[in-house]
Amino acid sequence: MTAPATLTHTLAARDLRVDTVAGHPVLKGVSYEIAPGEVLALVGESGSGKTTAGLAALGHFRRGLVHTGGTVSLQSDDGEPVSVLEVGDRERRSLRGSTVAYIPQDPAASLNPALRIGRQIGEVLETHGYGTSAAERSARIAEVLAEVGLPDDESYQRRYPHELSGGQQQRVGIAMAFACRPSVVVLDEPTTGLDVTTQTLVLRTVAALTTEHDTAALYITHDLAVVATIAHRVAVLRHGEVVECGSAEEVLRAPSHAYTRELVTAVPHLDGTGATSTSAAERPESVTPESAGSNGAEPDGVGSNGASADTAEPDSAEADSADSNGTQPGDAAPAATGGDRARTPVLSVSGLSVSYGDHRVLHDVSLDVRAGECLMLLGESGSGKTTLSQCVAGLGEPHAGTVSLSGSPLATSTQRRTAEQLRSVQYVFQSPYSSLNPRKTIAQSVELPLRTLTDLDATARRARVAETLERVRLDPAFGDRLPDELSGGQRQRAAIARALVTTPEVLLCDEVTSALDVSVQATIVDLLCELRRELGTAMLFVTHNIALARHVADRIAVLRGGEVVESGTVDEVLGSPSHEYTRELLANTPRM
Repeated sequence: MTAPATLTHTLAARDLRVDTVAGHPVLKGVSYEIAPGEVLALVGESGSGKTTAGLAALGHFRRGLVHTGGTVSLQSDDGEPVSVLEVGDRERRSLRGSTVAYIPQDPAASLNPALRIGRQIGEVLETHGYGTSAAERSARIAEVLAEVGLPDDESYQRRYPHELSGGQQQRVGIAMAFACRPSVVVLDEPTTGLDVTTQTLVLRTVAALTTEHDTAALYITHDLAVVATIAHRVAVLRHGEVVECGSAEEVLRAPSHAYTRELVTAVPHLDGTGATSTSAAERPESVTPESAGSNGAEPDGVGSNGASADTAEPDSAEADSADSNGTQPGDAAPAATGGDRARTPVLSVSGLSVSYGDHRVLHDVSLDVRAGECLMLLGESGSGKTTLSQCVAGLGEPHAGTVSLSGSPLATSTQRRTAEQLRSVQYVFQSPYSSLNPRKTIAQSVELPLRTLTDLDATARRARVAETLERVRLDPAFGDRLPDELSGGQRQRAAIARALVTTPEVLLCDEVTSALDVSVQATIVDLLCELRRELGTAMLFVTHNIALARHVADRIAVLRGGEVVESGTVDEVLGSPSHEYTRELLANTPRM
């Protein structure tokens, strides 16, 4: 992208320093400038300090953090600079929403579920005194909805957030942020978790609004493919310091810092390159409490003292070693041979249909997965991917059709499945932060399936838990910790361990990498591929991230509107897609 010609800076941070209340540095002299109409991407792994730096632009610091030095200046409506960190609380509150706006990561959490969307946008306008009459504010509500590509009629404005899709909710959040035409907007991972088509719409919306209104945008993300799509310049943050800054072209194509090169290398590509974690010579064999820092958590957690753990260094051992058979990290397991394909599938779905009232979610879906094979289930949000995987696991609504395990039909509900069937089909959920019981230690959570589904005694269960934690490259000492003492990547490993502890025949992975930064995502992909090779587990990998296909899958099934519109090997689907919908997904996938 070509940077705007105007050089006047709307937002500028100078030597910004933030510590925890205990005195540990979080930001160590961060400086950046953003011109009107320019998008600066702030990138780095979880715990690098990205969100802390972004919230500082609004004069906000999370609990447990204190501002220890430096300034953040905004250009006010009259053209004069305003120091966000030095003004009083009342003036700072008036700046938020009118001069500087914030778009959070989770669109559902950013909207009030009890208020209609038109009313929520109207509240922003009223709070900041936009317009002189209700009619003027009403006109602005309709205008800003149209600007983000949503219907502007009265009936749409009367909808509640739960009546919108995730992408529509995110665009309503963008509309609220741009309602008062701010001069600065901070976007904190606004497309994480969105499918590629919706992500493309959101990115186009942001790009159009920043250009049209000359808004300076600070775009916080770990997705470098998105950065290549939207950013003019890139600042790379590591351990609270900017280690590299320059144009998007310079930073992404010819990075000068080793850490930037590591991030770029970890980005998965459609051609099968990338998705490589740190080299084997630079990483230990397993994640240990010592290698993970004083509390074992990456900085994206909150420590036991209440301070943000944004201070600790990212988990240096999140990357994994190359497999002993010579396969490099990120390589998918070899595709099943002709003899393998002749065997009875471990998992077979036939004529599966699900409806909620008159709404059809799945229609006549059929698929097979063999031992050691990974089938990627691909599609947009709402296509029925998660519903299908939950039906396989027995967690969904009653369905028509059959789900079979090694030729034996499974009951539609877990309540009517045998312990052996429950042991054989295990589920890994999307969020590493909500899939583990916060009140149970990691060992207790991993042990639970053994207590309920096997007759192993306590000694054998403890030995199996320790063995499984080591298998997912977590030191067994982590078993004594609670989930909030682990990083996102470590928690996802623990969730995988819980699913693997019963040695299942089928592993269902539901968007297991969508909330992780690229380097941690690469290590989770490495881990799943290695486990599949070692254990011969059949894997159904639910995702909207097509770029992971060549790194993790043997075959792809493309789901649209509850129907499989295309299926085949990875090379067939990606190399010569036969369906227009698949071609559209590929066209919308961000590329470096």
